[in-house]
Amino acid sequence: MNKSFAITLVLALTAVLTAACGGNNAGNNNAATATNSGSNNATASNDASATDAGAATDAPSELSGTIKVLTQRTDYVNDGTFDRYAAEFKKKYPNAKVEFEGLTNYATDIQVRLTTGEAGDVLMIPAGLATSEYSKYFEPLPDEWFNNVYFADNTLFDGKRYGLSTGVNTQGIVYNKKAFAAAGIDKAPTTLDELYADAEKLKAAKITPLYMNYGAQWPMGNWGDGSAWYVNGDPQFATKQVSEEAPFQLDNAWGTLATIGRTFVEKGYVEKDLYTNNWEMSKGEVASGKAAMYFLGNWVIPQIIGAGAASEDIGFFPLPYDNSGKYNAPLGSDYFVAVSKDSKNKDLAKAWVEFFVKESGYVEDSGFMPIDKSAQSSIPQLAEFQSYNPTLIESEATDPKYNEIANKAQIGIGTGDYVQEYIVADDLKAAFDKLNKKWKDAKTALGY
Repeated sequence: MNKSFAITLVLALTAVLTAACGGNNAGNNNAATATNSGSNNATASNDASATDAGAATDAPSELSGTIKVLTQRTDYVNDGTFDRYAAEFKKKYPNAKVEFEGLTNYATDIQVRLTTGEAGDVLMIPAGLATSEYSKYFEPLPDEWFNNVYFADNTLFDGKRYGLSTGVNTQGIVYNKKAFAAAGIDKAPTTLDELYADAEKLKAAKITPLYMNYGAQWPMGNWGDGSAWYVNGDPQFATKQVSEEAPFQLDNAWGTLATIGRTFVEKGYVEKDLYTNNWEMSKGEVASGKAAMYFLGNWVIPQIIGAGAASEDIGFFPLPYDNSGKYNAPLGSDYFVAVSKDSKNKDLAKAWVEFFVKESGYVEDSGFMPIDKSAQSSIPQLAEFQSYNPTLIESEATDPKYNEIANKAQIGIGTGDYVQEYIVADDLKAAFDKLNKKWKDAKTALGY
């Protein structure tokens, strides 16, 4: 997507915003209406590939049985939101039952579930899994589902698509305006120096400047693979690393993000208790103004509102990762939802996937932009975000070799574990050297 088209798109999506919506539970692991969810109004086709992928049955209301859905949205499991979706689904399929299991550390736990055959019937595709592995774990989806949607080819491998985006996200700093005002800050920062200066004012006012959620692990990916590609300005940034022997450098996007994150930790601009998973608690901290900022996607906005904040008190601006006053921001997908290869009720599982993305309301409740390119968003904070004129860069599929190398090297792309290490390491260059050695050794072992 070129810059002008991307900006026009988001302006169109934000022009009719009214009020922010509902909740969410995990950062890059957070289904919220802004990166991979949406109302897909594609019409069905009768081509052979759609039939091979498993199109809906002629009599969908006759579908029956029980399916289990594994999800990162533990909040929606606990507060009854998913039960509400299931009740609506049952109106369409009276003989069907949907059960849910929430995984607190989804990005890591789901990898184990996949290898043990305990991934349920429907699940979210983990970010660290190479597309070349998809056919081992997931069932192909009907081609007609992917007409006029964002990220249609991100799960494409050997002519088959395995996952449907649950919503379109962008990423930046979500902040509490009352906390800013209490610290004497009257406008959002537009340079890195201003961001640091504002963090110092917030700290002086006894307000946690930024809740990093180090202990939850998955949010740490935003200080690494979750953001490096758009900070670099290239959606093929990760793919190009396949040909590199030492991608982790102080003077590239990896170093830029790591240095900012480390500065926030070193200067005490983040939560004091780094090592405890306080994800759920942190939403109340930001909602109340005890903490001022998150570096996350727009999906978290309805969760903060759900924790007690007024919508008008929550704002959103691009991360100012340097002092240029100009910035890139991503247009990317949230989790992709898929049907397990091991499901014993694949037709019902596919019916749930289509309902979940198109009809359940999950996209809106989660704060995402819809995946349907002709649909409109309803998140007012996106209008503020767009007012800073970021260059929006649409994410693209990554060469499977990238994840294969990372997995071989035990560098947890999508999990945040390796980012935790270098954010608190005594020497960032030494930490990067260690990662580069693991990367080079894995490349060599794989013959890449």
